[in-house]
Amino acid sequence: MSKKRNKQGKLFEERQMSIIFDDDADQIDSPFAVRQPEQVTEKKPTDAHGETSGREYVNFVSFGSGSSGNCAYLGSEHSGILIDAGVEMDKVFSELQKNGVKPEMVKGIIITHDHADHIRYAYRIVRKYKHIRIYCTPRMLNGMLRHHNLSSRVKEYQENYFKEIPFHIAGMTITAFETSHDGSDNAGFFIEVAGHTFVVATDMGMITDRARHYIPQAEFLMIESNYDRKMLEEGKYPEYLKSRVRGEKGHLDNEVTARFVSENCLERVKYLFLCHLSNENNTPDKALAAMRKALESKNKTVGDASFALGEREKDIQLYALPRYDTSSWFTI
Repeated sequence: MSKKRNKQGKLFEERQMSIIFDDDADQIDSPFAVRQPEQVTEKKPTDAHGETSGREYVNFVSFGSGSSGNCAYLGSEHSGILIDAGVEMDKVFSELQKNGVKPEMVKGIIITHDHADHIRYAYRIVRKYKHIRIYCTPRMLNGMLRHHNLSSRVKEYQENYFKEIPFHIAGMTITAFETSHDGSDNAGFFIEVAGHTFVVATDMGMITDRARHYIPQAEFLMIESNYDRKMLEEGKYPEYLKSRVRGEKGHLDNEVTARFVSENCLERVKYLFLCHLSNENNTPDKALAAMRKALESKNKTVGDASFALGEREKDIQLYALPRYDTSSWFTI
């Protein structure tokens, strides 16, 4: 991103618009629009059709998604939150500042579960930025302390949340719900922000009843599409690990995710972020193809989230979050 001056001498920002697809997995073990430079200058958000709006906008960006590390940001022009903290701290805050988000605007980190690829940098972040709090369940905190080399002082920066009880951060109302994975405790999030609904549903071996309740309410859905079944079966993982991945406390395969979304989520969903793709057992092309096929079988048109001419009018925008790289910057 670079800064230039317009004819009136005002600074505006130039962003990389390309979408980079990357892969996943060294550990055995989703209306948005890309903000245009002139919109940054005038601070006018756009909707899914590229039209300007007078209301407050909300930003979403992912800094990495997969077993190498998971972290995303959701926030308004005034404040926001991190979703997990498994990506290197300096990268996260450098990328945020490039896009006008100062550290003091980040009010909290909401944790989905206590695996290292989701919490590795949480304590480092709150030690440096002492106003930030870590939001997790008591069982997640205990798991973090038991299974990771983490100072017990992390408790000084932690706030409890409890599933099905809404809590509030940075102007958002967040409700955690039960998910099925092999962490000490596991949660997805139903987030109400600026009149929109955003759902986080990652690291799930199956769709729980409560996930089935919340996911279809999403306008903007970040959902796991971890592996291609054939690649897993024919791949180099030992059998015990294959069983873990495909088990009810493991991960979702492309076809299961695509079928669930196409059968349950089409009344509301406008934007799909596929997350936590496996490096060994999946590719972005396979995950995207499975979801696109399922959506098109329901007579939905599918855009590529670039908002290029010809794409912006599609019914649903579909995007695979990169494994290592920062995603495009999206604005509700």
